[in-house]
Amino acid sequence: MGVSSTTPHLLRAARGEVVDRPPVWMMRQAGRYMKAYRDLREKYPSFRDRSEIPEVAIEVSLQPWRAFQPDGVILFSDIVTPLPGLGIDMDIAEGKGPIIHSPLRTIEQIERLRPLEPEASLPFIKTILQTLRSEVGDKSTVLGFVGAPWTLAAYAVEGKGSKTYSIIKNLAFSEPTILHQLLAKLADAIAIYARYQIDSGAQVVQMFDSWAGQLSPQDYDTFALPYQQRVFQQVKQTHPDTPLILLVSGSAGVLERMAQSGADIVSVDWAVDMADARARLGKQVKVQGNLDPGVLFGSKQFIRDRILDTVRKAGNWGHILNLGHGVLPETPEENVAFFFETAKSLNLAGVKA
Repeated sequence: MGVSSTTPHLLRAARGEVVDRPPVWMMRQAGRYMKAYRDLREKYPSFRDRSEIPEVAIEVSLQPWRAFQPDGVILFSDIVTPLPGLGIDMDIAEGKGPIIHSPLRTIEQIERLRPLEPEASLPFIKTILQTLRSEVGDKSTVLGFVGAPWTLAAYAVEGKGSKTYSIIKNLAFSEPTILHQLLAKLADAIAIYARYQIDSGAQVVQMFDSWAGQLSPQDYDTFALPYQQRVFQQVKQTHPDTPLILLVSGSAGVLERMAQSGADIVSVDWAVDMADARARLGKQVKVQGNLDPGVLFGSKQFIRDRILDTVRKAGNWGHILNLGHGVLPETPEENVAFFFETAKSLNLAGVKA
C-alpha cells in the first residue's frame, strides 16, 4: 500500500494505526439536506436513475467531498440496489424507500432466486467506484456499502419498510426453515457484492443491518448474527486487509453481539454513551459514531461541545467520528460544514480524557 503518509487518514485509523485526530465522515452526507442534491433531483426524479447512472451517482457522491472534504467519500446507492440481480424486482419510491413488487413469501420464490453476477447486473457500481477513487486520490477514503441479510430479507418479505416487522417475524417464528434459506442466499450474494465493490475501488465497506435492532437478542443470535458472520468471513477470505464496518440501528441491546460479527469496526448509535460503548466492547474493538444527528440543529458551541465529548470518550485509538445515523434532511448546511471543520481541527493529544 506504499508509505503510510500516502494512505488516506480514515483507512489508516480503520486499520488500527494511531492517528493525530479521528477521521470523520457522515452517513447520508450525500443527499437531501444539500441544495446541490435537491437541484439535481429535479433533473433526475428517479432515485434509481440518480444512483445507477454513473455520471449522476458520481456527481452526487462528490457533492459533500467538494463542499466539506470529509475523510470518507461513500458510494451513493441503496442497500436494495443488488436485489434485481437476484431476480427480486424492486423500485425506490421518493420519501418512502424500497418497494418490492412481489414480496417473497414461499419456498418456491426463494428457490427461484439466482446467484448475483455483479458484472452483468451492476456494472455501474464499478464505474462509480473507480471514478471516485481517481477523483479523490489519496486525500480521502472511498467507502462502499451493502445491506445485511436480515435487513434485505425484511424488505424482500415485507415488500416495503415496516413499523412492526410482523410479516417477516411471522415467517421467522412459524416457518424458520424458509427464512434461513433466504438469509443464506442473501448472505452469499452480499459477500459477492462486497468483494465486487472492493475490487472496483472501495477501500472500506460498511454493512447496514438497519432492522436487526428490531430483533430480541436471542432472535438476533438466530437470524442476524450468523449471516453477518457468513458475509464477513467470505469477504475476509479474499480481501483480508479491507476494514469492514457494521451498523445496526437501535443497537444498544446487541452491542456486544455486533463485536462477534467479524466486523473490524462497530458503528455505535447515539442511544449508547460512547464511554459505555467502549467499556462494553473492550479495548480491541474499533468504533464509529456516535453523535445524535439532531445535534446538528444546535448552536455551533453546542455542536463543538458534543464532538469533543464523543472524541474524549472514544479515546485516542480506533475511532471514526460520525453521526449515530444519517444526517437529517432539514439540517443546515453551514452546521454540517462546522461539524467537519471542528472535527478536522482536533488534535487527539489535546482531547485525551
